Amino acid sequence: MQVLIVAATPFEIAPLREYLVTHFEQISENQFQKENLHIQLLITGVGQMLTAYALGVVLSHQTFDLLINAGVAGAFDQQLALGTVVNVVSERFGDLGAEDQDGSFLDIHDDLKLIAADASSFQNGRLLNEGAMAYHFLPQVHGLTVNKVHGSAASIAAIQRRYAVDVESMEGVAFFYAALQQEIPFLQIRAISNYVKPRNRDQWQLGLAIKNLNETLIQFTQTL
Repeated sequence: MQVLIVAATPFEIAPLREYLVTHFEQISENQFQKENLHIQLLITGVGQMLTAYALGVVLSHQTFDLLINAGVAGAFDQQLALGTVVNVVSERFGDLGAEDQDGSFLDIHDDLKLIAADASSFQNGRLLNEGAMAYHFLPQVHGLTVNKVHGSAASIAAIQRRYAVDVESMEGVAFFYAALQQEIPFLQIRAISNYVKPRNRDQWQLGLAIKNLNETLIQFTQTL
């Protein structure tokens, strides 16, 4: 089985890499083999553009049986405890569009109609991972992908009025689109590092999120 694990930054999956170095045969810098399981790590860099480019390069000349996007996320839903690991089953653009004269946001799908809401891979403006919905080992959530993470009460309230989403990241929608276009089974597994509320880094639990994320990833690889 050929598995590609994609992360924006190396520190988000550093414990997983240490596990693979110890328990797998290391084929190259980021490729590991154990019996019939081959795992490759891909660090894309932060954001949609870097993620899309890195995936485009790899998927143009390699084939995989499963893609996994791993990282941390902010939660709109404060019922999700910090450190909770979730399965993101849908993604949508959070800030791709235009600003109107009154400062309001015009969505790329609903308002501007520059991308049809049901264009290739989209359903009502969302990208759905129907295959991931069969996995019940983690809470299932809906994702929003942004270029600028939310940090003020006004912008947070506005986005919550507009979209029914649970978490936000900076890469999810690019990963979803690439996987859906290539028709490769995929999962987006993220751990909640912070709540999406007026920005206060002192309240974040990044270490806990990374610890829980990597424990989940290691346990999952053991089932493959």
